[in-house]
Amino acid sequence: MENKQFEELLESVRDMGRHMRGERVAEARVQEFPEPDVKAIRERTGLSQTRFAYLIGVKPKTLQNWEQHRVRPAGPARALLRIVEANPGALAALHT
Repeated sequence: MENKQFEELLESVRDMGRHMRGERVAEARVQEFPEPDVKAIRERTGLSQTRFAYLIGVKPKTLQNWEQHRVRPAGPARALLRIVEANPGALAALHT
């Protein structure tokens, strides 16, 4: 790890300590990622809901809830959806 990266990490830890003690922290750094359009991602692969759900490792009902915006994908599922969005052919290759 480079010195600059170490210093940034150390400052983040210090900010966290200040925040936990209720002290004011300079400026929060927030990284926001857009909500994935699950239905559009699936449709670009050309797969049915059942097959797409199977290939990404979720139940079809979960996929339906994502597509209808009743539940938001999180964690690894969200990361996988971003990968499939960038390269729909990668998931479609598993379909054959």
